[in-house]
Amino acid sequence: MPQKRRIYDEEFKRDAVRLVNNNSDGVSETARRLGINAKLLGRWKREAETRSNGTLTGTAQVSPEPDELNQLRKENQRLRME
Repeated sequence: MPQKRRIYDEEFKRDAVRLVNNNSDGVSETARRLGINAKLLGRWKREAETRSNGTLTGTAQVSPEPDELNQLRKENQRLRME
């Protein structure tokens, strides 16, 4: 039976890339610990590097607007709960 595709939010991706960059374990070891595919984590890392360099390749985001949008949505949800 085929597995369902899991969807990871931007915060998880950023944290995973941060783990790779801060630890000397590398992409494959970090991916194994997180329970994700090493190729997927490697792609997230390349996209994060691309974003920080200001260039565009693949599916990398052009600007920090999606991050800001997610932050504003979370804040909006929190305010509604209050």
